Amino acid sequence: MSNPASQSFASRCLKSRSFVVGGTITLILLCCAIVSLFWTPGEVYNIVITDRFKAPSADHWLGTDQFGRDVFSMLMTGTQNSITVGVVAVSIGLFAGVSLGLYASAKRGWTEELIMRFSDFSFAFPAILSAIMITAILGPGGVNSIIAIGIYNVPVFARLTRGSANSIWAREYVMAARAAGKGKFRITIEHILPNILSIIVVQATIQFAIAILAEAALSYLGLGTQPPHPSWGRMLNEAQTLMFLQPMQAVYPGAAIALAVFGLNLLGDGLRDVLDPRLSRKR
Repeated sequence: MSNPASQSFASRCLKSRSFVVGGTITLILLCCAIVSLFWTPGEVYNIVITDRFKAPSADHWLGTDQFGRDVFSMLMTGTQNSITVGVVAVSIGLFAGVSLGLYASAKRGWTEELIMRFSDFSFAFPAILSAIMITAILGPGGVNSIIAIGIYNVPVFARLTRGSANSIWAREYVMAARAAGKGKFRITIEHILPNILSIIVVQATIQFAIAILAEAALSYLGLGTQPPHPSWGRMLNEAQTLMFLQPMQAVYPGAAIALAVFGLNLLGDGLRDVLDPRLSRKR
Protein backbone atom coordinates (compact mmCIF):
# COMPACT_ATOMS: atom_id res chain seq x y z
CA MET A 1 0.00 0.00 0.00
CA SER A 2 1.50 3.35 -1.04
CA ASN A 3 2.27 6.07 1.44
CA PRO A 4 -0.02 9.16 1.04
CA ALA A 5 2.80 11.46 2.23
CA SER A 6 5.18 10.18 -0.46
CA GLN A 7 2.41 10.51 -3.07
CA SER A 8 1.80 14.11 -2.00
CA PHE A 9 5.52 14.91 -2.21
CA ALA A 10 5.82 13.29 -5.66
CA SER A 11 2.77 15.15 -6.95
CA ARG A 12 4.17 18.49 -5.74
CA CYS A 13 7.45 17.71 -7.51
CA LEU A 14 5.69 16.98 -10.80
CA LYS A 15 3.52 20.11 -10.51
CA SER A 16 6.57 22.35 -10.06
CA ARG A 17 7.85 23.33 -13.51
CA SER A 18 11.06 24.69 -12.00
CA PHE A 19 11.74 21.37 -10.28
CA VAL A 20 10.98 19.30 -13.40
CA VAL A 21 13.06 21.43 -15.78
CA GLY A 22 15.93 21.95 -13.34
CA GLY A 23 15.93 18.30 -12.31
CA THR A 24 15.97 17.18 -15.97
CA ILE A 25 18.93 19.43 -16.84
CA THR A 26 20.83 18.30 -13.74
CA LEU A 27 20.08 14.64 -14.50
CA ILE A 28 21.35 15.03 -18.08
CA LEU A 29 24.61 16.56 -16.83
CA LEU A 30 24.99 13.77 -14.27
CA CYS A 31 24.42 11.14 -16.97
CA CYS A 32 27.05 12.82 -19.20
CA ALA A 33 29.56 12.68 -16.35
CA ILE A 34 28.86 9.00 -15.66
CA VAL A 35 28.94 7.98 -19.35
CA SER A 36 32.22 9.86 -19.91
CA LEU A 37 33.86 7.64 -17.30
CA PHE A 38 33.53 4.73 -19.73
CA TRP A 39 33.04 6.21 -23.20
CA THR A 40 33.52 9.40 -25.18
CA PRO A 41 32.93 9.78 -28.94
CA GLY A 42 36.44 11.16 -29.59
CA GLU A 43 39.91 11.84 -28.21
CA VAL A 44 40.16 13.84 -24.99
CA TYR A 45 43.78 13.53 -23.90
CA ASN A 46 45.63 12.65 -27.12
CA ILE A 47 46.78 15.50 -29.37
CA VAL A 48 46.05 14.83 -33.06
CA ILE A 49 47.32 17.87 -34.96
CA THR A 50 46.09 16.53 -38.29
CA ASP A 51 42.52 16.73 -36.96
CA ARG A 52 42.69 20.32 -35.68
CA PHE A 53 39.74 22.65 -36.28
CA LYS A 54 37.59 20.05 -37.99
CA ALA A 55 33.98 21.06 -38.56
CA PRO A 56 31.12 19.25 -36.77
CA SER A 57 30.47 15.86 -38.34
CA ALA A 58 29.36 12.32 -37.52
CA ASP A 59 32.87 11.62 -36.17
CA HIS A 60 33.20 14.90 -34.26
CA TRP A 61 29.77 16.11 -33.14
CA LEU A 62 30.95 19.64 -32.19
CA GLY A 63 34.18 19.62 -34.19
CA THR A 64 37.74 19.63 -32.82
CA ASP A 65 39.94 22.22 -31.11
CA GLN A 66 43.39 23.57 -31.98
CA PHE A 67 45.00 20.36 -30.74
CA GLY A 68 42.69 17.99 -32.62
CA ARG A 69 40.75 16.95 -29.51
CA ASP A 70 37.04 16.24 -29.79
CA VAL A 71 35.15 19.21 -28.30
CA PHE A 72 32.03 17.26 -27.34
CA SER A 73 34.12 14.61 -25.58
CA MET A 74 35.97 17.32 -23.65
CA LEU A 75 32.66 18.88 -22.58
CA MET A 76 31.44 15.48 -21.38
CA THR A 77 34.63 14.82 -19.42
CA GLY A 78 34.62 18.38 -18.06
CA THR A 79 31.23 17.61 -16.52
CA GLN A 80 32.97 15.10 -14.24
CA ASN A 81 35.23 17.82 -12.93
CA SER A 82 32.44 20.34 -12.35
CA ILE A 83 30.19 17.86 -10.55
CA THR A 84 33.04 16.50 -8.43
CA VAL A 85 34.15 19.97 -7.36
CA GLY A 86 30.54 20.97 -6.63
CA VAL A 87 29.70 17.88 -4.58
CA VAL A 88 32.90 17.81 -2.51
CA ALA A 89 33.14 21.58 -1.97
CA VAL A 90 29.48 21.89 -0.95
CA SER A 91 29.83 18.83 1.31
CA ILE A 92 32.77 20.49 3.10
CA GLY A 93 30.81 23.69 3.63
CA LEU A 94 27.65 21.78 4.53
CA PHE A 95 29.22 19.61 7.22
CA ALA A 96 31.40 22.29 8.81
CA GLY A 97 28.97 25.19 8.37
CA VAL A 98 25.87 23.38 9.65
CA SER A 99 27.82 22.04 12.63
CA LEU A 100 29.09 25.51 13.53
CA GLY A 101 25.65 27.07 13.04
CA LEU A 102 23.91 24.49 15.23
CA TYR A 103 26.61 24.82 17.90
CA ALA A 104 26.38 28.62 17.90
CA SER A 105 22.59 28.52 18.16
CA ALA A 106 22.66 26.01 21.02
CA LYS A 107 25.44 27.67 23.05
CA ARG A 108 24.56 31.35 22.40
CA GLY A 109 26.56 34.02 24.25
CA TRP A 110 30.16 34.76 23.27
CA THR A 111 30.47 31.47 21.34
CA GLU A 112 27.71 32.52 18.97
CA GLU A 113 29.19 36.03 18.63
CA LEU A 114 32.64 34.67 17.83
CA ILE A 115 31.37 32.30 15.11
CA MET A 116 29.14 34.95 13.55
CA ARG A 117 31.84 37.62 13.52
CA PHE A 118 34.14 35.16 11.77
CA SER A 119 31.39 34.59 9.21
CA ASP A 120 30.95 38.34 8.73
CA PHE A 121 34.68 38.71 8.12
CA SER A 122 34.55 35.93 5.50
CA PHE A 123 31.66 37.64 3.70
CA ALA A 124 33.83 40.71 3.18
CA PHE A 125 35.47 38.79 0.32
CA PRO A 126 33.39 37.64 -2.68
CA ALA A 127 33.35 33.92 -3.50
CA ILE A 128 35.64 34.11 -6.52
CA LEU A 129 38.09 36.47 -4.79
CA SER A 130 38.27 34.21 -1.73
CA ALA A 131 38.91 31.16 -3.91
CA ILE A 132 41.61 32.98 -5.91
CA MET A 133 43.30 34.12 -2.69
CA ILE A 134 43.33 30.62 -1.17
CA THR A 135 44.50 28.85 -4.34
CA ALA A 136 47.21 31.47 -4.79
CA ILE A 137 48.49 30.55 -1.32
CA LEU A 138 48.05 26.77 -1.57
CA GLY A 139 49.01 26.56 -5.24
CA PRO A 140 47.00 25.73 -8.40
CA GLY A 141 45.26 22.39 -8.76
CA GLY A 142 41.90 20.65 -8.61
CA VAL A 143 42.20 19.60 -4.95
CA ASN A 144 43.19 23.08 -3.79
CA SER A 145 40.32 24.65 -5.74
CA ILE A 146 37.90 22.26 -3.99
CA ILE A 147 39.36 23.25 -0.60
CA ALA A 148 39.13 26.95 -1.47
CA ILE A 149 35.49 26.76 -2.60
CA GLY A 150 34.61 24.53 0.37
CA ILE A 151 36.11 27.01 2.85
CA TYR A 152 34.02 29.81 1.34
CA ASN A 153 30.86 27.72 1.76
CA VAL A 154 31.40 27.24 5.51
CA PRO A 155 30.24 30.73 6.69
CA VAL A 156 27.31 30.64 4.22
CA PHE A 157 25.87 27.51 5.82
CA ALA A 158 26.88 28.62 9.34
CA ARG A 159 24.88 31.86 9.15
CA LEU A 160 21.89 30.23 7.49
CA THR A 161 21.81 27.39 10.02
CA ARG A 162 22.22 29.64 13.03
CA GLY A 163 19.46 32.03 11.90
CA SER A 164 17.04 29.22 11.09
CA ALA A 165 17.85 27.31 14.29
CA ASN A 166 17.34 30.38 16.49
CA SER A 167 13.74 30.67 15.28
CA ILE A 168 13.10 27.00 16.11
CA TRP A 169 14.59 27.31 19.62
CA ALA A 170 11.80 29.79 20.43
CA ARG A 171 9.02 27.35 19.51
CA GLU A 172 6.73 25.89 22.17
CA TYR A 173 7.59 22.26 21.51
CA VAL A 174 11.28 22.98 22.00
CA MET A 175 10.52 24.72 25.28
CA ALA A 176 8.47 21.68 26.27
CA ALA A 177 11.37 19.40 25.41
CA ARG A 178 13.70 21.48 27.58
CA ALA A 179 11.18 21.41 30.42
CA ALA A 180 11.06 17.61 30.07
CA GLY A 181 14.79 17.48 30.79
CA LYS A 182 16.20 16.95 27.31
CA GLY A 183 19.72 18.30 26.78
CA LYS A 184 20.67 20.80 24.11
CA PHE A 185 22.45 18.18 21.98
CA ARG A 186 19.42 15.88 21.95
CA ILE A 187 17.06 18.75 21.18
CA THR A 188 19.31 19.87 18.33
CA ILE A 189 19.32 16.40 16.76
CA GLU A 190 15.65 15.53 17.38
CA HIS A 191 13.92 18.90 16.86
CA ILE A 192 16.16 21.65 15.46
CA LEU A 193 17.95 19.89 12.59
CA PRO A 194 14.88 18.09 11.12
CA ASN A 195 12.93 21.37 11.02
CA ILE A 196 15.62 23.34 9.16
CA LEU A 197 16.76 20.53 6.88
CA SER A 198 14.64 21.68 3.91
CA ILE A 199 16.19 25.17 4.04
CA ILE A 200 19.68 23.68 4.11
CA VAL A 201 18.95 21.39 1.14
CA VAL A 202 17.74 24.31 -0.98
CA GLN A 203 20.81 26.39 -0.06
CA ALA A 204 23.08 23.45 -0.91
CA THR A 205 21.62 23.37 -4.42
CA ILE A 206 22.28 27.08 -4.86
CA GLN A 207 25.84 26.73 -3.52
CA PHE A 208 26.40 23.86 -5.97
CA ALA A 209 25.76 26.27 -8.84
CA ILE A 210 28.10 28.86 -7.30
CA ALA A 211 30.78 26.17 -6.88
CA ILE A 212 30.60 25.32 -10.59
CA LEU A 213 31.00 29.00 -11.48
CA ALA A 214 33.91 29.40 -9.05
CA GLU A 215 35.70 26.31 -10.39
CA ALA A 216 35.27 27.53 -13.97
CA ALA A 217 36.68 30.94 -13.01
CA LEU A 218 39.68 29.39 -11.24
CA SER A 219 40.40 27.08 -14.18
CA TYR A 220 40.08 30.04 -16.56
CA LEU A 221 42.75 31.85 -14.53
CA GLY A 222 44.98 28.75 -14.43
CA LEU A 223 44.44 28.16 -10.70
CA GLY A 224 41.95 25.28 -10.96
CA THR A 225 42.09 21.95 -12.76
CA GLN A 226 45.41 21.55 -14.53
CA PRO A 227 46.15 20.03 -17.96
CA PRO A 228 45.61 17.51 -19.40
CA HIS A 229 42.33 17.07 -17.49
CA PRO A 230 39.48 18.87 -19.32
CA SER A 231 37.74 21.78 -17.62
CA TRP A 232 35.07 24.11 -18.93
CA GLY A 233 36.91 27.13 -17.55
CA ARG A 234 40.20 26.19 -19.16
CA MET A 235 38.44 25.50 -22.46
CA LEU A 236 37.22 29.10 -22.32
CA ASN A 237 40.76 30.28 -21.59
CA GLU A 238 42.18 28.38 -24.58
CA ALA A 239 39.39 29.66 -26.83
CA GLN A 240 39.91 33.37 -26.08
CA THR A 241 42.78 33.61 -28.58
CA LEU A 242 40.58 31.97 -31.25
CA MET A 243 37.56 34.27 -30.98
CA PHE A 244 37.87 35.58 -34.55
CA LEU A 245 39.12 32.30 -36.03
CA GLN A 246 36.88 29.75 -34.25
CA PRO A 247 34.30 31.62 -32.10
CA MET A 248 32.29 28.46 -31.39
CA GLN A 249 35.22 27.11 -29.36
CA ALA A 250 34.23 29.63 -26.67
CA VAL A 251 30.47 29.25 -27.12
CA TYR A 252 30.34 25.53 -26.27
CA PRO A 253 31.99 25.60 -22.80
CA GLY A 254 30.27 28.90 -21.99
CA ALA A 255 26.90 27.37 -22.86
CA ALA A 256 27.72 24.29 -20.73
CA ILE A 257 28.48 26.48 -17.68
CA ALA A 258 25.36 28.58 -18.22
CA LEU A 259 23.17 25.48 -18.64
CA ALA A 260 24.54 23.82 -15.49
CA VAL A 261 24.03 26.94 -13.36
CA PHE A 262 20.59 27.57 -14.86
CA GLY A 263 19.50 23.98 -14.19
CA LEU A 264 20.72 23.98 -10.59
CA ASN A 265 19.11 27.34 -9.84
CA LEU A 266 15.81 26.10 -11.25
CA LEU A 267 16.16 22.91 -9.21
CA GLY A 268 16.78 24.95 -6.05
CA ASP A 269 13.76 27.14 -6.78
CA GLY A 270 11.64 24.05 -7.38
CA LEU A 271 12.85 22.38 -4.20
CA ARG A 272 11.94 25.48 -2.22
CA ASP A 273 8.37 25.31 -3.56
CA VAL A 274 8.11 21.55 -3.01
CA LEU A 275 9.55 21.51 0.51
CA ASP A 276 7.63 24.60 1.64
CA PRO A 277 4.33 24.87 -0.31
CA ARG A 278 3.47 28.09 1.56
CA LEU A 279 6.05 29.93 -0.54
CA SER A 280 4.45 28.86 -3.82
CA ARG A 281 1.03 30.02 -2.61
CA LYS A 282 2.42 33.49 -1.88
CA ARG A 283 3.55 33.94 -5.49
